Amino acid sequence: MNPLERVRLGRTDVTVTRLGIGLAPLGGLFEASSDENARQTVEHAYELGIRYFDVAPLYGNGLAERRTGPPLRGKKATLSTKVGRLLRPGGGDTQDIWAEPTGVTPKFDFSAEGVRTSYAESLSRLGLERADILHLHDPDDHFEQAVNEALPALVELREQGRIGAVSAGMNQAKMLAEFVRTGQLDAVLLAGRYTLLDQSGGDELLPLCASRGVGVIVGGVFNSGLLADPRPGATFDYAPADPALLERALAIRAVCERHGVPLRAAAIQFPATHPAVTSVLVGTRSAAEVEDAVRMASVPIPAVLWNSLRAEGLLA
Repeated sequence: MNPLERVRLGRTDVTVTRLGIGLAPLGGLFEASSDENARQTVEHAYELGIRYFDVAPLYGNGLAERRTGPPLRGKKATLSTKVGRLLRPGGGDTQDIWAEPTGVTPKFDFSAEGVRTSYAESLSRLGLERADILHLHDPDDHFEQAVNEALPALVELREQGRIGAVSAGMNQAKMLAEFVRTGQLDAVLLAGRYTLLDQSGGDELLPLCASRGVGVIVGGVFNSGLLADPRPGATFDYAPADPALLERALAIRAVCERHGVPLRAAAIQFPATHPAVTSVLVGTRSAAEVEDAVRMASVPIPAVLWNSLRAEGLLA
């Protein structure tokens, strides 16, 4: 995998690097970050050649956008953010994974006006004039409104030239496939469902995207931690991993070690082995983690490693 190769996203004119950086950790995911740390992280990623960055209003309830917009100003990089949640005072889609209080919480809103408002507020927090890609963010319980209201609003933004690509980002593959079938998407962001531990995205969604020219961005390649460092207490999809999953992750690591490949390298590069996958996102919270992601994405991986995992029943 050449992590710095720039490729077109689907049939759009938007380009992304094969490795992208997810900015959620810079919004205080699990532990606090800072403006200065975010600046150093983003600038170092850019210096190394990364040209795709992904953020969302949800990440730190606005903190990630506020922190990562300034170091991206004036840079020729591709940025994606998300719509479907508005940040407002009071209760809403509260999550206990954000370490820094902001006084606002996300509230789901997949109305057309909600999409336009969300995008405008994101640009204000970022201090930028536009984002290249907008993802519908987690519309799991709002499919009808997302299809009938939010998606047409995104298409209108694309037709006006205010964004370059329309996408949807989810932690499940089945509904993403339904969005692809509308014919309105340029791309999808699939989180955690095409990894060394979960290849369910490969059953239907990825072949569908390949047949329709829809770009696929894969995130959550470590399944929130288990594939980065499999140990008791490690998380899978943000909850403690059950013993069977931990045992499987340890077995995968053992095969990787036999072939001289770090588990993190295999976890990052596995999604890119599918021809439908355009870019792989890795969340990083520091310049050192960016360096590690680029290094792991550059490790040569012999084809025999994937064959060995399949032979041992560890890959579909």
